[in-house]
Amino acid sequence: MAASSSAHSVDLSLALTMEPSTLTDWLVILPVAICITVGALLMLIRKHTVWHPIIAIPALALLVVVDSLLVYAVSTGGPITMVAGRWLPPFGIAFSADLLGALFALAAGIAGLAGAIFAVGDIRSGGRRYGFYPFLMLLMAGVSGAFLTGDIFNLYVWFEVLLISSFGLLILGSSHEQLDGAMKYAVLNLIGTTLFLIAVAYIYAVFGTLNMADIAMRARAAPMLPTATIGALFVLAFGMKAAAFPVNFWLPASYHTPRTVVSGLFGGLLTKVGVYALLRVMVMILPADLESLGALVSISAFLTMVLAGLGAIAQHDIRRTVGYVVIVGIGNIFAGVAVGGVSGLEGALVYALHSMILMTALYFITGLAGKLAGGFSLAAIGGLYRSNPAFAGLSLAAFFAAAGLPPFSGFWPKALLVKATLGDGQWWLALAILFAGFCTTIALGRVFLLAYWRPAAAPPAKKVGIPLSESLPVVGLMALVVIFGVYPEPLLAIATRAVEGLLAPEAYFMSVFPGGAS
Repeated sequence: MAASSSAHSVDLSLALTMEPSTLTDWLVILPVAICITVGALLMLIRKHTVWHPIIAIPALALLVVVDSLLVYAVSTGGPITMVAGRWLPPFGIAFSADLLGALFALAAGIAGLAGAIFAVGDIRSGGRRYGFYPFLMLLMAGVSGAFLTGDIFNLYVWFEVLLISSFGLLILGSSHEQLDGAMKYAVLNLIGTTLFLIAVAYIYAVFGTLNMADIAMRARAAPMLPTATIGALFVLAFGMKAAAFPVNFWLPASYHTPRTVVSGLFGGLLTKVGVYALLRVMVMILPADLESLGALVSISAFLTMVLAGLGAIAQHDIRRTVGYVVIVGIGNIFAGVAVGGVSGLEGALVYALHSMILMTALYFITGLAGKLAGGFSLAAIGGLYRSNPAFAGLSLAAFFAAAGLPPFSGFWPKALLVKATLGDGQWWLALAILFAGFCTTIALGRVFLLAYWRPAAAPPAKKVGIPLSESLPVVGLMALVVIFGVYPEPLLAIATRAVEGLLAPEAYFMSVFPGGAS
C-alpha cells in the first residue's frame, strides 16, 4: 500500500501555489474587485439614484488609497503577482503589478475620483437614472484591469470592458450630436479591438502562451521567431486606441459630444490605456519588433504632433480645441517611445501621467467655461475674466500646463523628450515637439483672449455660479499639476525606476515565475 501510494502521489507545488496569499498580494486585484462590486451594487439600487454618488465617491476614494498602497508596495518590495485559483502561470490567469502599471492605476484612480465628484453637479437625475455611476465604476474596472493584468488576452478583455462602459457614457443624454459621435467612436474602436484580437491570436500561435512574462521570456530565448507582423498589428491597434496618426480622426469627432465629466474622463484615461498597452507589449514583450518599427513610430509621432497642433489652431469650438491638444500629447508620448531607452521612455511615461491629470482638469474647465459663457463657440462667447477672475486664473494655469510652459507639470516631460530626441539624433522630432507646443500655446492663448479677455457681446441673462462639487475636483487636479511642476523630483525619480524595470524586467519575470523558468 505504501509503494502504491507513493507511485501515485502528485506534487501539487509544480502546478499550484501552496503558500497562502499575503495581504500585499491582494492589493493587485483589489482595484478591480472594488470597482466591479460597487458597480454591481449600484445596479441593484438603480431606482434609488440619490444613493449612487454617496456610494461611488467613497468607493473611488478607497480605490485611490489602494492604488497608493500598491505603488508603495511595488516601489519597496518589487513587482507583485497573484494568480487565479492558485494555478501557477502560465496556466493561471495572472494579475501582475510593477511600478509602471501601479503608477498608471494610481493616476487613473485620481482622475476617476475627480470625475465622480464633478458629476454630482454635471449629471442630473436623468443621467443618473440611465446609469452614469454604474458605467463609471465599470469603466474604472476596465481601466484598472488593463493596467494590472499579466495576461495579454485579458488585456484585450479589459479593453472590451472599458469600451462597453464608454459607449454607455458617451450616449448619456441621447442627443443627435452624442449619437453621431458615439457611432464614429464605436466603429473605429471596434476595428482597433479586432486588430488587437487578431494579434493576440497570432502571438498565441507562435508562443503557445498568453502570459505576458512567459511570452517575453520565450521571445528573448528565441529571437528568430517570426513576430514582425504581430508587432505591426499591435502598433496599429494601440495607435488607434491612443489616437495617433493616421488613425486618430475619431477622437476630435466624438470627445466633444458627451457631458463634460464624460469628456474629461475620456480625455484623461482612454487614450492612455492605449499608451500603456504599447509600452507593456512592445517595450517589454516584443522589444526587437519595436526597434524594427521605430522609423514608423517616429513618423507617426511627428505627423501626430504637427497635424494636431495645426488642427487645434483651426478650431472655433473650445471643446474640439482641447481634443486636438489631447492628440498633441499622444504625439509627444509616441516620440518618447520611438527614441526608446531610459531617457525617451521616462519622458513618455511622465508625459502620460501628467496628461491623465491635466486633460481631465482641462475638459472640466472647458465645460465650466461653456456653462458660464452660455456656449462653446469662440465667435459668440467672452467676458469670463471680468465675471469670474479666479476661474480665469485657474484656466490660464491649465492652458500654460498644456502648452508645456513652466512652472507647471507639462514643462518637465517636454524638456525630457526634447533632450532625448536630440541625444538620439532625431532633431526633427525635437523640432516637432517644440512646434506642437508653440501651436498649442497659440490655440489656447486664442481661447483665453476671445473667451476670457474679450468683453462679452451681451450681459448674461442670469448669473451662473460654479458649485463646490465642480470646483473642488478642478482645484484638486490643478494642485497636482502645480506641485509636480514646482517639485518634480519624486515623480521623475519613480518614473526612472519604472522605466528601468520595463527595460530590464527580470524582477517582473521572477514575480510571475519565482522558480526562474516558465
